[in-house]
Amino acid sequence: MHAFPKYFFIFWTLIFLLFAYFQLNDPDPEIWVSIYVAAMVFTGLAVRGKHPLIPLSIAILVCIIGALYYFPESVSGWIGQELEQKDLTMKTPQMEEARETFGLLIIAVVLGYSAFLGWREKRHF
Repeated sequence: MHAFPKYFFIFWTLIFLLFAYFQLNDPDPEIWVSIYVAAMVFTGLAVRGKHPLIPLSIAILVCIIGALYYFPESVSGWIGQELEQKDLTMKTPQMEEARETFGLLIIAVVLGYSAFLGWREKRHF
């Protein structure tokens, strides 16, 4: 494995660990901590050069469906609310759902890169 993917996945493993930690005070921590821990497991596997394509594909699909479900009515309105309050507290349920949307999209993109690497490796053999 080249150096960039290894360090990329180490970075995201640590970030997903932090995301899971931050979800401990969420109204539904068992769901969101589990999601970020699962993402952390997949990126940890990717650090070792393992890219299980079927589980990755399922996780990516679930993240995309979840992101579409939680997608905010107005992204610019959500960003405006975030900038207005100038801190990370959750003022409205819409803010929480918007953040969850983008968390799921981040997971889908990172796991998508892992799936791409796994697909590319299998294609060469």
